[in-house]
Amino acid sequence: MLQVKDCNVAFSSTSTPKWMYTFCLALTFIYGGLRIWLPDIGQKAGTVIALLALVLILWKGKTLRTSMVFWCLLGVLIAQLLSWGAGYYHHPNWLPDNPELDRLGKWFLFVGVAFWLGGMRKNVWTMLLLSLIGFVATCFLFEGAIEQWWRGLQGQRIDLDIRNAQHTAMFFGVAVIGLLCFSRRCFSLGRLSVLTVPFWVVSFAVCLLGVFVTQTRAVWLSLTVTTFLAILVFLIVIFKGTVSRSIKRQGIVALACILAILGTSGIVFKDTFERRLASENSVMVNAWQGNWEEVPYSSIGNRLHTWRAGLEWFAERPIVGWGGDARGLVIDHTEWLPQSVKDRYGHLHNTLLDFVVSYGLLGLSVIIVLVIWTGLGSWKAWRAGVMPTEVFAFGWAFFVYYFIVSLFESYSFFWTGSYIQNVVMGVVVTFIWRWQLETGKSVFPLQGS
Repeated sequence: MLQVKDCNVAFSSTSTPKWMYTFCLALTFIYGGLRIWLPDIGQKAGTVIALLALVLILWKGKTLRTSMVFWCLLGVLIAQLLSWGAGYYHHPNWLPDNPELDRLGKWFLFVGVAFWLGGMRKNVWTMLLLSLIGFVATCFLFEGAIEQWWRGLQGQRIDLDIRNAQHTAMFFGVAVIGLLCFSRRCFSLGRLSVLTVPFWVVSFAVCLLGVFVTQTRAVWLSLTVTTFLAILVFLIVIFKGTVSRSIKRQGIVALACILAILGTSGIVFKDTFERRLASENSVMVNAWQGNWEEVPYSSIGNRLHTWRAGLEWFAERPIVGWGGDARGLVIDHTEWLPQSVKDRYGHLHNTLLDFVVSYGLLGLSVIIVLVIWTGLGSWKAWRAGVMPTEVFAFGWAFFVYYFIVSLFESYSFFWTGSYIQNVVMGVVVTFIWRWQLETGKSVFPLQGS
């Protein structure tokens, strides 16, 4: 692996006045740290950095503006226009008067994050640290926070006033993965370890506890799968002998600690696990056997019924979908769904299904290209030594985790999912862009991106 030292100057600062770069970098940190805690301020900061970055890249960023990211942005805009246009012709009474292009445009706020971080490691560490602190602070700095935590410790499900328990649990899961991926860095900072080690221990304990008290089965499943795959990869690397002895020892100690923590947590929250995991086994059995009349409208039952309805609608318009409001249309206009479901829900509890029902396979193809570009680009940037190993591991672990949890909740269509996507994608893409600028290479060999 080629080792590349960190630049003293961010690539984003070379084409902007110093005051503007400093201002926008500060807004980037504000977006990361305050989007959950003070959502209005955080959202406005994210919009500003994205718009300014887009203008500067299109105006002066000759290399970056040919990036596949912008082709994908153009692709989702076209997909939304085509979906809206086809829907306006087919079912005009169900569509808004404009295509509302910002629905998927919000997913690309990571352009601003990646640009203003400028491929600099210290900026990335600061962004991630502030995001973690902002989230944890949100979980404690609201009226009744201690009471909620106490109820959670007694076995009740809590949400800590962040939309609902599923979304809070999703954040806790990401935080746990991030803390594990960056643990080695926190424990190897020399004299600063006196501060970073206690901070890591407390943060990890709080976030792991949060995973349990929010009682979201999809998060438990996703963390289990992600942890298993991470352990498997680590064991393969050890047996291949491609890492030093010190890293092997640290990895083995970390693995032992993780297993010990999980074992202890399993004992403490044994009753909670058993109650949540076994509560709807019969629902799954009836759905698997096709006995839909026996499937109640419970937590899992609601998901299964809305998935069934969504698949029926997707089968009717698989190419361009039904438009940006499709998930609500499915709920409102599926005759066999009861009124209680129509009054309570406006989405299909599945990001992928929500997406294809809205924008069809055409829109999905654009997102798949972006995912492949990001995955391949992160691999190449890491192999070149530009992307730190911690960021590479975090990016891939996040993708596995987020893909699984998104199969059970439409996170990406709420501000919570858009925010966490933009933070992680921004951190990963900033190093991909830096690798491209330093090497002059492209992610896709036959395309200048």
